[in-house]
Amino acid sequence: MKKAALVTGGAVRIGKEISLNLAQKGYDIALHYNSSEKEAIAARELILNTGADCELFRCDLSSPHDAKELVPKVTKSFEGLCVLVNNASVFENVGFHDVTPEFLETDMAINFKAPFFLSQSFSAETGGGLIVNFLDTRVRKNPVEHFCYNLSKKCLYHLTKMLARELAPDFRVNAVCPGAILAPSGLGEDYLLKMARGAPMKRPGSIEDIINAFNYLLESNYVTGECLFVDGGMSLT
Repeated sequence: MKKAALVTGGAVRIGKEISLNLAQKGYDIALHYNSSEKEAIAARELILNTGADCELFRCDLSSPHDAKELVPKVTKSFEGLCVLVNNASVFENVGFHDVTPEFLETDMAINFKAPFFLSQSFSAETGGGLIVNFLDTRVRKNPVEHFCYNLSKKCLYHLTKMLARELAPDFRVNAVCPGAILAPSGLGEDYLLKMARGAPMKRPGSIEDIINAFNYLLESNYVTGECLFVDGGMSLT
């Protein structure tokens, strides 16, 4: 049975690169998307060109019910599902005093609840495997900009640690915590340079740095409960 991976938010940015990387390593890809249909179709073509199979799965992860149903749909097509990558997230710069119930619910639903219920379904539907959560270097600190985003990623950080205990020994659960790797939509290299200025390495990182960290977690069968900070030391300052 061929191995398969489910990557949420797999049509664009880091999710797309992770999907291609896994395809090149021989995994079939269940590529999740919500609004990025055009990008998902293009990513699927790139994955198929590697020789891997790829199917697209549209799901609104802001609905916990829909998120919980995603893995059972995937396993109908890919019985060898053994990797879950919780990459999809929302990133809104809303300060504490401007947070509305809707903002808080959306951030928590997509950045925390969806990975929670996807992991629950994944552990129930498969016999074992690997979960990799994508966090943020900010989880080690307490920044107050992007208030709901940071709070939701902190929740996911602790969920990573708890699931590593709860799901062992059949499942390993780890995370990658990127720093200045990709600028948010609408912002460019200047944003990354400013973000990285205070870090010991004094420069932004690259997608290759993220892929290298992910591959370490993918291939290291004795590593669980780890959160790799790929941030040039940013979380230390």
